Amino acid sequence: MRWVLIVLAVAGIVASSLALREHYRTDASPCSINERWDCGIVNHSPYAVFHGVPVAVIGIAGYLLLGVLAFGKAYPWMLPLVTVALVFAIHLADIEKFVLGVWCVYCVISLGVITLMTLLVIGQVIADAMQRPRRSYS
Repeated sequence: MRWVLIVLAVAGIVASSLALREHYRTDASPCSINERWDCGIVNHSPYAVFHGVPVAVIGIAGYLLLGVLAFGKAYPWMLPLVTVALVFAIHLADIEKFVLGVWCVYCVISLGVITLMTLLVIGQVIADAMQRPRRSYS
């Protein structure tokens, strides 16, 4: 499980890095597919910054931390982090759909990555808990 989560963390870092590149890009976005899919519009919007920090930077840092925790098999520590990250990613997807009306390919990839990581971590934490020997208090 560790290596699957590390590979997913690397995929998240790549997606977030590409989104960060779009955030600072001044020319036309190469992922401007049509009026519904345009990373440039999303990453230049006011919602692409959280307390002065580009959301993509937060994503890179978060995926890096999750990758380190996965390497150390610290799944219980990962659980609250992936849960918060998933809620934040869903919030950003809601903004894309309901406020901006435009989707970012990199953001959708990141949402898929964090969703999969969350499900895998939940499964691993449950599996680990089921394998622990039960203590007898008699």
